[in-house]
Amino acid sequence: MTSGSTSAAGKGTSSVKRTVRTHDCGALRGTDNGKEIQLTGWVSKRRDHGGLIFVDLRDRHGLTQITFDPAVAEGKDAHELAGRLRSEFVVWIKGKVRSRPAGMTNAKLPTGEVEVLVNDLVILSEAKTPPFAIEDETEASENLRLKYRYLDLRRPVLQKNLLTRAKVLGIVRNYLDSHGFCDVETPILYKSTPEGARDFIVPSRMNPGTFYALPQSPQTLKQLLMISGMDRYYQIARCFRDEDLRADRQPEFTQIDIEQSFLDEEAFFPILEGMMKKLWKECLGVEIATPFPRMPYKEAMERFGSDKPDVRFGLELQDLSGIFAKSEFQVFKNAFVKNGRGISGSIRAIVVPGVAEKFSRKDLDELTAFVGPYGAKGLLWMKVNAPGAEGGELQSPAAKFFSDEEKSALKSKLGLKPGDLVLCVSDAKNKVVFDALGALRLKVGDKLGLIPKPSEHKYAFLWVVNFPLMEYDDKEGRFFAAHHPFTSPRPEFFDDFVKGQNLDAIEASAYDMVLNGVEVGGGSLRIYRPDVQSAMFKLLGLSPDEAKEKFGFFIEALSYGTPPHGGLAFGVDRLAALICGVNAIRDVMAFPKTASGADLMADSPCAVTKEQLDELGIFVRQPTPGA
Repeated sequence: MTSGSTSAAGKGTSSVKRTVRTHDCGALRGTDNGKEIQLTGWVSKRRDHGGLIFVDLRDRHGLTQITFDPAVAEGKDAHELAGRLRSEFVVWIKGKVRSRPAGMTNAKLPTGEVEVLVNDLVILSEAKTPPFAIEDETEASENLRLKYRYLDLRRPVLQKNLLTRAKVLGIVRNYLDSHGFCDVETPILYKSTPEGARDFIVPSRMNPGTFYALPQSPQTLKQLLMISGMDRYYQIARCFRDEDLRADRQPEFTQIDIEQSFLDEEAFFPILEGMMKKLWKECLGVEIATPFPRMPYKEAMERFGSDKPDVRFGLELQDLSGIFAKSEFQVFKNAFVKNGRGISGSIRAIVVPGVAEKFSRKDLDELTAFVGPYGAKGLLWMKVNAPGAEGGELQSPAAKFFSDEEKSALKSKLGLKPGDLVLCVSDAKNKVVFDALGALRLKVGDKLGLIPKPSEHKYAFLWVVNFPLMEYDDKEGRFFAAHHPFTSPRPEFFDDFVKGQNLDAIEASAYDMVLNGVEVGGGSLRIYRPDVQSAMFKLLGLSPDEAKEKFGFFIEALSYGTPPHGGLAFGVDRLAALICGVNAIRDVMAFPKTASGADLMADSPCAVTKEQLDELGIFVRQPTPGA
């Protein structure tokens, strides 16, 4: 037997030969009792019980307890070598499966009925002490875990997430294949086009002074595939956007890209709903009811202050504009100041029943500060006291500015009762009101435990439809595409759109699939008429020459017979995170980047040599100190 002298340094030849396993570390059960088996894996824990040595051996499939017993003659050399084992050593073992003694089984482990009595051991690779424990629960900082991501990924919870993500993509491929969609790859090196975010650009060595762009999405390419007659397309597509990051954003991400010709929402939605139904059933064992409810964008904003509402709990927005339309309270009067286009804002609130006493003045000040970044100039709060309580029934810093008629109308409209808390935002821009109260609703809902936890498996799917086609930017003084410049107006708005009139009222044939307050997919029917597409470019401020320069190939393609078509893209990372029950998409990505776009493990982005830059004809200007 040579195992006793075999180590990670490569002594002997058995370390080369003995690397094959008969089972993985999650496979053995009570029915395997008495079998001779071989396992490979990482040492998770080692426990020396004064002779007997127990080791938890781990791989991505699970964990098996292996036992080294000096009293077993054929395992003496293995027992001696086992004394060297440390956390994260990679080993091969051979032994016999046996049932654990009565009272020693581990019901928490699928393999907990058995252990393996080892008679041969090879240390395939030794390991330094890891910078953090390879366990599901860790106190290590995220930056440290990202620096050693290859160790972080050994944690079972992250491996489970990646396996679930892979399962999701496998189910999606099979489902779309079965519905006649063709998987087509599109280029990564492509043309820079304005699509809403900054492009990552790539210099071309063979064409000095020119650049490729990494695609923000395969938008024009999938439409060209429809023009080509592909009919039904899908792709698991890598996408790139050079934008400021948030918790749910990464500079590179993956989407399930789907496009189909000759369709409308009534034909397309059932296909997409069926895919979600299959994913939730096969990944979570949960039955999802279809068809999904549909909610117009306008209703979503007015009720929830968000175009991706979480409808699992209340605290819906209430419009108080009618009550305070003639108010002398200056804060409210300012909400009705019209902008240059004759549009004013509103006064809206959320009512939190029976919690007034739970919110101290400090709590309310914190909520006031919370809505500030959304543009709100303040947060007006009102508490309903018990009748006869000090301060009267309505306690608020602004109560003295309200007339008795306004107070009565307020209590009647909101159905106020003693103990209720009212949180109100007013502004001359409805976007500020909606953004502030939409975010505040989620914060208060979370604080009060109103939002179901992932473990509760409460899933509220929803279609948000009839988005605005155009959005006006006050700073730029012009309209922008609310979705992207290839989204079609709803048919009833075609004439107004081509004429460039009533742009604020024009609705898009756009739709988002929302789940529990998260947009998991977004899409639209596309413009397929050249005159409508040209009108869009004109409204976006592109001259005919600029449109030709940026999209000339696409405009020409539209003139060769384009079928009506549309599509949708699902965010794989968000979808996987929801199925795995995690909050951060980094937890379902193998090698994510930090909020500043850095890869701490590979130290990227990094500088390149002067020779590389010279070859590309690029000069790098150093930033001005203090700029």
